[in-house]
Amino acid sequence: MSEIRLYISTTERKADVALSLMTEAFEEEGYAIATMEIDEKNDIWEASVYMFRPDEAEIHQRFAALLENDFPGVEIQREVIPEIDWIAKSLEGLKPVRAGRFVVHGSHDRGTARPGEISIEIDAGQAFGTGHHGTTAGCLEVIFNVMRARKVKRVLDLGTGSGVLAIAARKLAPVQVLATDIDPIATRVARENVRLNGIASGIALETAPGFHSTAFGRHGPFDLIIANILARPLMRMAPQLAAQLAPNGDVILSGILASQRWKVLAAYNGAGLRHVKTIWREGWVTIHLDNRR
Repeated sequence: MSEIRLYISTTERKADVALSLMTEAFEEEGYAIATMEIDEKNDIWEASVYMFRPDEAEIHQRFAALLENDFPGVEIQREVIPEIDWIAKSLEGLKPVRAGRFVVHGSHDRGTARPGEISIEIDAGQAFGTGHHGTTAGCLEVIFNVMRARKVKRVLDLGTGSGVLAIAARKLAPVQVLATDIDPIATRVARENVRLNGIASGIALETAPGFHSTAFGRHGPFDLIIANILARPLMRMAPQLAAQLAPNGDVILSGILASQRWKVLAAYNGAGLRHVKTIWREGWVTIHLDNRR
């Protein structure tokens, strides 16, 4: 059954307005909603709601009514998400990646883990996170260091992508993980990867556009929050993310260019978090913070 995306093009400020309206109207019914930046220079954003084809007519009508006051005359656009495998390339020729005790590999390198290593199998596909990007590898290293140093019970993987970081945390210790993404395709891919890695319980996967979702209240507060996203959204969500952290909690942030490091640190210092360490990889940084005093 084809999945449909209905969306409008607008500005960042108006996309936040649309997100609030869509959250109230659709999230309780299980429809995935999202906003995304399309063109930073021209301030073009999209606000989207996802559904399957049988629901399209009803949701289109409700979406139009929802937007009528704040977005007069806006055009609702439509995208059919094809029912095909979007794997653009395989991991053939890519070497396993080692970070901490983790080794991330594709199916063609199954069995590559050495004694004492934790194997995570991820093939390149529809969602970000194979371990080969500096941000993912940096997060894996800090996850290992944090969870080796202290007991962690509840973990949030915000923007889970392929699920690799959630899988790493769960394989390292018997923690309870909430893994969220704004993209329902990513959530589906992450769920498949969780199964592929033999994890039967302990990871809850939710499609959530942000901290509006009730999932955070149900599973938090969190001893460790991991967010491998991008610098600008990380800075915007600093107060909300910090509010989800349990006392004496740790935060791992990545998806941050080295040149953006100080701006991100300023946002999180302002939210009450303390810088612990920064890891540098391939022009990207992974930042470890906590709320200890």
